[in-house]
Amino acid sequence: MVAGEASGDLLAGLLLDGLRARWPQMHAAGIGGPRMTERGFEAWWPHEKLAVSGYAEVLLHYRELVGIRNALRDRLLAERPQVFVGVDAPDFNLGLESALKDKGIRTVHFVCPSIWAWRPERAEKIRRSADHVLCLFPFEPQLLERHGIASTYVGHPLAGVIPMEPDQAAARRSLGIPEGGEVLALLPGSRASEVGRLARRFFDAAMLLRKARPKIRLVVPALPARRAAIEDAARAAGITDGLTIADGQSHTVLAACDLALVASGTATLEAALFKRPMVISYAVNWLSYRIMKPRQLQPWLGLPNILCGDFVVPELMQQDAKPEALAAALLEWLESPARMAAVQEKFSALHRTLQRDTAQLATDAIQKVLES
Repeated sequence: MVAGEASGDLLAGLLLDGLRARWPQMHAAGIGGPRMTERGFEAWWPHEKLAVSGYAEVLLHYRELVGIRNALRDRLLAERPQVFVGVDAPDFNLGLESALKDKGIRTVHFVCPSIWAWRPERAEKIRRSADHVLCLFPFEPQLLERHGIASTYVGHPLAGVIPMEPDQAAARRSLGIPEGGEVLALLPGSRASEVGRLARRFFDAAMLLRKARPKIRLVVPALPARRAAIEDAARAAGITDGLTIADGQSHTVLAACDLALVASGTATLEAALFKRPMVISYAVNWLSYRIMKPRQLQPWLGLPNILCGDFVVPELMQQDAKPEALAAALLEWLESPARMAAVQEKFSALHRTLQRDTAQLATDAIQKVLES
């Protein structure tokens, strides 16, 4: 298995639970993170090696990434596992899967690359690389079928983990936050590049919001490797009180908050499953943006908006992601309780759509691949 960054580690960990229940003596190894190693996974490289986003950023790490992929390919071809599962990270995994498939090793790709959002030319690469694709969203199998790609809708594992009605009071107690009062969660991403580009502007936006809501508390989940950078960004923005930085615990943070400012990515779906109104934001290297923008196929970038087919939450990207605009969008939510309640109803319906026994369905699909 190969999983890149924190979201892939989370998905792979949930999948490993299902695989281990079906095959207790299974040995799983490759590239992974802490949630995978907790389940007996042997990580030959840490998942953070793949946590690189954007074209320009990938170019800076290109030689190292290619070296890891080539070394992993050679080891897998020598050991010949019964199946290879690539979890997301399509730029890394699809090329690896293609090389393995050509040599007779069965391959499964978990998380359909977003060919419905951008880079539709990837469909042919998926067909060459994966014997089977495990899809998180219900519309994806029909799309893949048109390209001759076998797939199974398995639901989103997070929809089975996150409760339909999160316990906000318990989450606040766990974080040491008063149960009363407004709480804003800031989630500037898990990658170093994301924190570097977004954390300061998120804190600047929070400072502006405090002019209208002086008592609002801030809570930020931080991977241990990112904590110092987040603390530095908070100090630079002048935030010295009313701030809780939690080690990891992104789900506890989302359960505790009333509203979230979130970097575009899996965390936006997590926030939606916690029924939290949000503002989605992102910024990348200017060259990456210039390359990516023309390839965008839909008007939305945030997963909640894509899945709802509408701008149910604001998106402020790139040059629009200024602290003043972010603060104004957050304040609009807080000043409209009816709007907040309406989007929570939409998110509840979305949660029900994505709720499946993902581990069971994914394991069933992998067994069929092994038997084919």
